[in-house]
Amino acid sequence: MGKTVLKGLGVALITPFKKDKTIDFNALSHLIDFQIENGTDYLVALGTTAETPTLSESEKAQVIRTVVEKVNNRVPIVVGMGGNNTAKLLQTLRTADFSGISAILSVTPYYNKPSQEGLYQHFRAVCEASPLPVILYNVPGRTGVNMTAETTLRIAKTCPKAVAVKEASGNMDQIKAIIGGAPEGFSVISGDDSITTAVIQSGGVGAISVFGNVFPKEMAWLVDRALGGNPEPARDKMDECYTELFRLLMVDGNPAGVKCMLGMMGYVENELRLPLVTVREETRKSIREELDKFTKK
Repeated sequence: MGKTVLKGLGVALITPFKKDKTIDFNALSHLIDFQIENGTDYLVALGTTAETPTLSESEKAQVIRTVVEKVNNRVPIVVGMGGNNTAKLLQTLRTADFSGISAILSVTPYYNKPSQEGLYQHFRAVCEASPLPVILYNVPGRTGVNMTAETTLRIAKTCPKAVAVKEASGNMDQIKAIIGGAPEGFSVISGDDSITTAVIQSGGVGAISVFGNVFPKEMAWLVDRALGGNPEPARDKMDECYTELFRLLMVDGNPAGVKCMLGMMGYVENELRLPLVTVREETRKSIREELDKFTKK
């Protein structure tokens, strides 16, 4: 996989559900077309935003097949494949069908809170087992452990399959340290919509976005402008139009916010699987007000 696979706007796809909580594959197919037709550079399936922990193994396989068939080689596909049981993850990596997939996105082990050495050994094993390039995923707000810049760079320099990190720590000093020390061919991808332009301005190659589910064209414009060396208009646009929407996207958790937005726009049913629930009424009203402002611009 070339570096172009990781550059630009990646969108972390939701998993749409029907009223009965089964997967709405028709809605998923429409969302994929919506993304590709509006400038998304690559798609990420089975990430955090997809409510992956609530999907059965057969459902995950169905989602992957649907995404691969619908994309039909129009853009690269990245599949989330992580876990806190290293041995089980390695077995999955050795036996899964990766036809049509360009890379995997692998989150730091959650709940059991490994040390930095444990994180290194985990990802070294993942990279050795994976037949595809690996994007590391650091999201301490969800996993309970932060992978430091030193550990990320150690993996980048010793594991050839590791080609990038999706950094969602929100720590710009850490992000800049990774960018500054990264070996050739290893990239940093923003994992937070709200700091996308800042990460790109510091040397990042793009974003894996939640907001892009709703506004792929607008998010692609932001990323393209920032990558083109002209980040000021993108940053100004973010401040003017998107700051409150970015906040509302996460105030009651992800993907509750993005599903509320997509539901209001008629793309999906506003349905989640427990333990996740829909946004509070107060949040829903605020989202409606912001969307009305946005669509009038």
